[in-house]
Amino acid sequence: MNTHKFLDRGRIIKSALCLLLAGAGSAVLAQSDDRSIPTYSKDVAPILQQKCLGCHNPEGIGPMPLLNYQQVRPFAALIKDRTTQRIMPPWHIDPTIGIQQFKNDASLTDAEIATIAAWVDGGSPEGNPADLPAPIELASGADWQLGSRLGPPDLIIKSAPYDVVADGQDQWWTPRVKFEGLNGEERWLRAAEFKASYPLGKKVVHHGHAVLIPDGERRQVALARYGVGKSWEMYPEGTGLRVPPKGEIAWNLHYFPVGMSGNDDVVEVGLWFYPKDQPPALETAGESMFRVDGLNGMARGQDIVIPPHGYQVLQGTHVLSSPAVIHSYRPHMHMRGKVMTMEAIYPDGRREVLSQVNKYNHNWQISYLYADEVKPLLPTGTVLQFTTVFDNTANNPINPDPNQWVVFGRRGVDEMSHAWVGITYLNEEQYAQAVAERQAFQETLTLE
Repeated sequence: MNTHKFLDRGRIIKSALCLLLAGAGSAVLAQSDDRSIPTYSKDVAPILQQKCLGCHNPEGIGPMPLLNYQQVRPFAALIKDRTTQRIMPPWHIDPTIGIQQFKNDASLTDAEIATIAAWVDGGSPEGNPADLPAPIELASGADWQLGSRLGPPDLIIKSAPYDVVADGQDQWWTPRVKFEGLNGEERWLRAAEFKASYPLGKKVVHHGHAVLIPDGERRQVALARYGVGKSWEMYPEGTGLRVPPKGEIAWNLHYFPVGMSGNDDVVEVGLWFYPKDQPPALETAGESMFRVDGLNGMARGQDIVIPPHGYQVLQGTHVLSSPAVIHSYRPHMHMRGKVMTMEAIYPDGRREVLSQVNKYNHNWQISYLYADEVKPLLPTGTVLQFTTVFDNTANNPINPDPNQWVVFGRRGVDEMSHAWVGITYLNEEQYAQAVAERQAFQETLTLE
């Protein structure tokens, strides 16, 4: 999986210089006295601070830091190009259909994009440094991202060490590690964070899973799932994942180093639990896989066959045998994946597109977290239908070779098609209560 193209610092800097040369004619306006031109200090810095600095800092995964005017100015034209095309910040939800309220919306508004464009077109002036927003504290790449909200983890589990080889190939590491630390007591998980090592792991671990195989049980408990763009999971208030006290952690780690190597790389997962005397009211299934590719008694993904310079569309359907509430949506395809739609077909025949990712980019594995007031509430018998579109043409900018037939496989140059859906199943009484609470909330909004 060539998932680190966006980390290619040299190519990005070269692109930026080309764009700067093309726009050099406007640079003379940098010291313009026209007060209608936005300035970095007053107008642009707050936008970058809110939407960009989490990655674009010396310890982030962004290819260049954007902490101050001196760092930002050389990349002004590139920033305009990437934001006006909505390539950056990465947010691939179709804004024209489905639910649009998310807890983690990283996208820029039309007004923010227009401000950045006007600033660049006006010569990218610095403005008055006194107008700068107050500095924010950025987490270190070695810190727990949830630590500022939840404190240190209650328990940390670690993978077995792995020696990363700098051969540019997909590498998988699937050790089994004994799970211990709960002192024989079942606990309820409140949040989990998957933390690749810093700095090596942040650059070479593309995605991974830490799944608990309990002793004496047939079920599996997915403690944490990770992808570039999604490192943690915090369940809604009053909702938790039941964690048995003993078992083995089955690690499934996908490394894709690009010219980087290192010995004894270890991935950690931090776990935060509800207090022992305060169990949650609802038990969640966590992020669950909903397949779009077919099985039908055959090898997995046997229906993925994408022709050279062609397209393919697949659909997968899943009938809910009980009511459910959906917390999050995370499509998973590989380098030819372009679109995935999640649609609800209700028992009365109504159809509703819940979400559609129409600019999927495998470099990012974003989990779209629904705002509480719009989470899909689905009755028994609802059909969840997923539709995937693959693009194996030269129009796909991350397609490694449109001349190849593409079939199912674990490598980035092969394909997959499934969605990770954060879902909690309810009984009929819980569903009726949730519907009543949603209706009361909507009526309150109407009265206001």
